[in-house]
Amino acid sequence: MLIFDAHLDMAWNALEFNRDLMLPVSEIRKFERQFTDIVPGENTVSWTELRKGNVFLTISTLIARLHRKDAVRTFYQSREADYGAARGQMAYYQAMVERGVLRPITDVATLDAHVAEWESGNTDELPMGYILSMEGSQPVQNPEQIHHWYDLGLRILGPAHYGENPYCFGTGSQGGLKADGPALLKAMDAVGMLLDATHLADQSFWEALDIFEGPVLASHHNCRALVDADRQLTDDQIKALIERGSVIGAAMDAWMIQPGWVIGVTQPSDACTLSTLADHIDHICQIAGNANHCGIGSDLDGGFGKEQSPHDLETIADLYKLGEILKSRGYSDADVEGIMYRNWVDFFRRAWA
Repeated sequence: MLIFDAHLDMAWNALEFNRDLMLPVSEIRKFERQFTDIVPGENTVSWTELRKGNVFLTISTLIARLHRKDAVRTFYQSREADYGAARGQMAYYQAMVERGVLRPITDVATLDAHVAEWESGNTDELPMGYILSMEGSQPVQNPEQIHHWYDLGLRILGPAHYGENPYCFGTGSQGGLKADGPALLKAMDAVGMLLDATHLADQSFWEALDIFEGPVLASHHNCRALVDADRQLTDDQIKALIERGSVIGAAMDAWMIQPGWVIGVTQPSDACTLSTLADHIDHICQIAGNANHCGIGSDLDGGFGKEQSPHDLETIADLYKLGEILKSRGYSDADVEGIMYRNWVDFFRRAWA
């Protein structure tokens, strides 16, 4: 089974945590065990592990954020530094392209060619595909710079991350679009850049959907009806995204899966599993009346490790287990294939048509 993962922070992990992502996860863990308080828990993601798990296509991010104990120090202190950090991460992806590990997917032609090659079954030497996204809009110095980023290969922008930024409000904060927010969204529409609604604070979410006219996705989100936190989507938000033809990627951070999970306090247990995550997928499918709007957006390298992942997932190569769980719940082979990869492929075909 091929797998499309719609949210991974690969370049951030390589640069911020100094990880050689060409190594197997086991070797990265062995190296990092000699240090304390430098990196998150035992990592679950590398390029080697992605290939092992048939994760043939990802949305991989640029994210201008630091991993620091003090919350205020997680943000760059200047917009120029935000820009520089994102450009540095872009250079990392380009280096992986030149090494033959990655292939940029930027339009329908490159998407269809990539999917056809991987569906042929002869995948040992094929590059993995990536669609370039930006999580948090701080690196965009002004709305007019969207054209510049698009020319560099950026195809998706999630304006928000944690807290507020120059354009809008995100997770853990409250508020609508700021003065330059509407202009940012209109500039995205003008060049054909897609909107990732993930992390938008509720008011910013609704205002963004009112203004933005192009295709919208939610790369890594779960359901507020099952885990009550502002990081999750309400049922009304899910319905609005379905009406826009969106796909919603299931996120694998434990506090977004299991009610009552507290970061740094709750210990891994059988209570948080891929089956618990499947409850979120099923909730969206029940709202939609079909399985066409669900996918995977694991975020497994998003600043946490195995200690904060589903208990039955050792590395990202275990994503296939989610398909087996969905089949055991009565989902058809076609629906499972859709959730595991085809819904995302079809979304981008429509978005880029």
